[in-house]
Amino acid sequence: MQQKNILLKIKRSRSLYLLMLPGLVLLIIYRYVPMLGLSIAFKNFSFSKGIWDSEWVGLKNFEFLFFRHPNFFQLVYNTLIINIYKLLFYFPIPIILAIFLNELKNLKLKKWIQTTIYLPHFVSWVVFGSIVIQFLMPSTGIVNAGIKLLGMDPVFFLAEPKYFRAIVVITEIIKSAGWGTILYLAALVSINPELYEAAAMDGASRWQKMRFISIPGISGTIVVLLLLEIGKMMDVGFEQIYVLANSQVYSVGDVLSTYIYRIGIGQAQFSITTAIGLFQSAIGLVLIVSANSVCKRLFDKNLW
Repeated sequence: MQQKNILLKIKRSRSLYLLMLPGLVLLIIYRYVPMLGLSIAFKNFSFSKGIWDSEWVGLKNFEFLFFRHPNFFQLVYNTLIINIYKLLFYFPIPIILAIFLNELKNLKLKKWIQTTIYLPHFVSWVVFGSIVIQFLMPSTGIVNAGIKLLGMDPVFFLAEPKYFRAIVVITEIIKSAGWGTILYLAALVSINPELYEAAAMDGASRWQKMRFISIPGISGTIVVLLLLEIGKMMDVGFEQIYVLANSQVYSVGDVLSTYIYRIGIGQAQFSITTAIGLFQSAIGLVLIVSANSVCKRLFDKNLW
């Protein structure tokens, strides 16, 4: 009886399921089928033998990473610390921008600001990173030109480890904060305007409306996006680091994704890179499940 009800519901909503089908097929092809290759993490992979005929080595690849790899834990630390900095300094920016844009009464100014902060998102990291590099060049960069005007010596920012992580976070804010603002603006639009009207009648100021209506109204969206960010703590965007980093800042800027590229594509060590990828996924799963449980208990908001 239950199966008949399910089939009846599918039949009634068949047009919606047909719309969902292409996305579902792509999800299966690009997310689930590649999972068959995870067995490489437990093998000594050989091109000539292929995935299935390569020699099983058990946990030796993980043993090498955890106990014999000279820089593995430094790579993990760099990945985590950059993501923590992004979570602390980048994550609140789209929320703040969305709330203040929502309060703007001048529509022309609002649209101009929105367009200006959205534009960098549509520029690839190759182009955007090249612009950043040119801006920070010690001889011709605009930033160092200003430093010279102040009578100080120019600084090669991208070759100084102490500046690199700050540059990563700042460029992430400039490039992506505008796009993140869209999600919060959409959530703000869904708040019942009668709440603001009632608050105004009670004499609430703009700050009080933001504090007691706007922020609680988008708290569900904030929690969901926070959980998704926590789930990605072991994965720093490859393109950004690859474009901005160089060998002089590897001590603070070399992360798991760039290392996987170098030894996976450059040195064809696919077993090691697959093991790292599996490690990233496992830690990401633990983090998002733990964070979801905490948010459910403390704020009664969660992903599932």
